[in-house]
Order: sequence, then C-alpha cells, then structure tokens
Amino acid sequence: MTCVFSKTGWRRALHDPEYFAREYLDFKPHQGQSAWLKGSTGFENALVTGNRWGKSEIQAVKLIHRCIFQIRPLKYDCPGFYRALNLCITIDQAQIIFYKILSLLERNKRIKALIKNVKATPYATIIFRNGSQLTARTSANRGEHILGHDYDYVNFDEVAYEPQAEAVVEGVLKMRLVDRAGTLDYSSTPNGYNWFYHRCNLIKRNKRGFVYHGSSYENPHLPRESLDYLKKSMTPSRAAQHLLGRFSSFEGRLIPEKLLQKSMSESRGACGPQPGRSYVHGWDLARKQTYTVGVVLDVLQKPYQVVHIERYQRDWPEIIKQIKELYGLYGGQVMIDSTGIGDVILSALSGIGAEGFNFSGGNREKLLANLERAFFSGEVAIYHEQQQQPDGSTWSLIDELRALDAAYENAGDGVCALALALWAADNRHRFAIPVIPAIGRFS
Repeated sequence: MTCVFSKTGWRRALHDPEYFAREYLDFKPHQGQSAWLKGSTGFENALVTGNRWGKSEIQAVKLIHRCIFQIRPLKYDCPGFYRALNLCITIDQAQIIFYKILSLLERNKRIKALIKNVKATPYATIIFRNGSQLTARTSANRGEHILGHDYDYVNFDEVAYEPQAEAVVEGVLKMRLVDRAGTLDYSSTPNGYNWFYHRCNLIKRNKRGFVYHGSSYENPHLPRESLDYLKKSMTPSRAAQHLLGRFSSFEGRLIPEKLLQKSMSESRGACGPQPGRSYVHGWDLARKQTYTVGVVLDVLQKPYQVVHIERYQRDWPEIIKQIKELYGLYGGQVMIDSTGIGDVILSALSGIGAEGFNFSGGNREKLLANLERAFFSGEVAIYHEQQQQPDGSTWSLIDELRALDAAYENAGDGVCALALALWAADNRHRFAIPVIPAIGRFS
C-alpha cells in the first residue's frame, strides 16, 4: 500500500478513525463497523455481534488508532505515556486481536515505522515510538494479575463468556482506568441473559456510552446463502445470538425458564421470622472483589420458601456480625462456604453452631447438583427482587439462576448461597452430612 502522509490527512485521521482505517491501514470497514467506530466514544461502550461480523478486526483498528493518537481527555494528557489493554478470557484469545494488530501495521511501511519494539514475554506487548504501549492479557483469576497497572483504554473481548465478568470489571478494571478517565469497551457474542446483558442495558439506561448490535449479515464478505443455511439449521435462540447479535435465552442454561416461573409463582415473598416456622441460612462469602450473599429458607414444608436475601461487600467483622444478627432473628441452622478464609469465619461463628461446606474436591458440583434437583422437583419457591447496586445497576437471584449453565461454570455468589441453604435444608435432621471431609462443625 502506498499512502501520502499530509498534515491535513493526519489531522483528519486523528478525529476520524474510519478514515484512518481506510487511508493508513488499508482496511475498509463495513457499514456496521463504521457505525461502531463513530458511535463508541463514551467512557463505557458495548459491541454485541454475531459470529464472523468482524469485531476482532475493528477492535484491532480502534486499539491502533488510540495508541498512535493517544486518545483521552486533554486534561489528563501525559505526553509520551499511554497504556492500552486487550483483555480476554484466555491468553490465546487475547492474542487473536493482538496478532491482527500486527498484521494491520505491516500493511503500511510508514505506520509500521511507528513501532519501536514487540515483546512476547512476560506478555505480548507492542511499544510505539510515541511512548504508547499495547498489551494482551487474560482475565483469568478475576483479572487480579493486572492489579497495580493503569490504562487509558481497555477492550474486554468475549466478556459474555467470562464467568467472573462482574468481579473483573468492578473489582479490577474500573480502578485501572480511573486515573485518566479511561475508556472501557466490551466486545462479545451474546451468551444468554447474563451479566453482559444487564451491563448493556445499564449503559443504555444511564447513557454511559454506546451499545451496538451487529448482525453477521452486515459483513459483505460472508456468502448470504451460507448464512441463510445456517440460520435455518439453528434454533431461534441460537440464531439470534450467533448470527443476529441479539440477546436471547441461553440454551445451555441449567434451569429452564418455566421452572423459574413456577418457583416464583409459588413464592409467598420476602418475610420476617414467624412463630412456629423452621429456618435455615446459606452464606456464600466474598473473595476480595466478589459479593457476600446470604439466603434464608423457610423449610417447614415444601416447596421451601426463600424469605430473605441480602448481598453486599463488607469487611469480615461486619459480615460476621450480620450473620449473627440474622441468626438471632430467624434461628435455625446456618451453613457457610468454609473454603479458604471461610474456615476462619466459621470459627468466629462457633457460638451459633454454624456448619461449613468446603467447595473443593468435587463438592461444589455435588452442591449445585442438589440445587438442580430441587428445582426440577419443585422444592423451592423464590421471590423476585431487583436490588439496586452502588454503580446504578441491579442484581437479583433470579437473574443469577437464569445465567447458571449446565456445566456449572456460571454459578454466581447468590446461586451458591441458595445451594448452601438447600443443602442445609435437606440435611438439617442429621449432622453427619455425607460429603467428607468437606464439612466441618464448630459447637
């Protein structure tokens, strides 16, 4: 490719990433990609697409454009310093966009000359001559390995498939961007009504940025007859997500919607302690940036009634105090997640006879299998309550149950708390609970 660098053209490229892609990267965005480049200028944006739409390519373009021109609010400008991150659920997937970036930069010798160095270790990094650095990292372990870093721009790729997306975003990424009012993009194929779905709704409702839904049909390089054939062979839900870039119920979900609706229809709602009733408590304890969730079940008769739900991020002394206070109100058996630090919490709750459940050694799967059995047997009734979160979003246990998949990978804190309560309910008449050695008791 030959391209004439002029002040006028370069100045236009600064403000027009579509022009930059065409003139300097020899990449012609299709209509949907152009709409995304023009619209995604907010502090939080979401690109939701069908497969083969071209999201990796257009995010590669956007990462290059931002690194070369160091796009950010001028009052936070720091010449010679700019940090961009492409984050994905695995390092292999994070490097897909990274290598597309290298391929695009190779198309123009003058653009390629803006690169100072490319490093493969300790993680893939492109260092530009203007001081910008672009890295590819994995979101594994809730993204804790990027703590301590700061960024101007982050693209979180395939966020819908990250089981701990909320913990990564709220617990890690937001504070990595706060120094210079950085931008966070999400780019992903939909994956049911999970956290990503609710995040997109929050972005639109609070006008935080731009949300674009891209259909695979927008890519002019894909044969229409092939897309039509695929669409006919797919269920409506699968076609909506994988071709049309639209959210739909997840076919791999564990609990069918009709069972959740039945459970909600049988609920008597939130309720304080009542004389003559019998209660159990399930507590899933926070892991650093996750949430502590407590669920109280009325287990006098089936279906067991969820009568109280609470969810928050607090220090351990406050959590211990709250567990004791809730026990003081309802009484009954208390079961907590005793994995890791939970064992220490368990010892602090010896006065109320709390029991612990260790999630390791395959016990987590047994716990969730029991929750699955309870729903299919019609043994649990849940009220639907949307709880307002500090960031303006909403959370509900029903939404977490909708996102729970058949492989038990997307089990949120609330789901685990409910599962612990159900386990306590089914074992409340015998203390020798048949999962050894995962259960401990302090009396």
